[in-house]
Amino acid sequence: MAAGLLVLGLAACADPAGQRALIGGGLGTAGGAGIAALTGGSPLAGAAIGGAGGAVVGAVTTPRQRRGYY
Repeated sequence: MAAGLLVLGLAACADPAGQRALIGGGLGTAGGAGIAALTGGSPLAGAAIGGAGGAVVGAVTTPRQRRGYY
């Protein structure tokens, strides 16, 4: 649980789409594997589905940056 909170805290710091996709994919992988294991499903399938979904959501929800701002 502590590792999950640490990852969530780091996810808030990522702005570029690539970083958000990687972090979203990691969170989705962990969440998908955990949920699949708890519900009796395949943790590998859950990790694959969660990772793909998390990466897409992370990339799509990247806020647009104004030009000239860093």
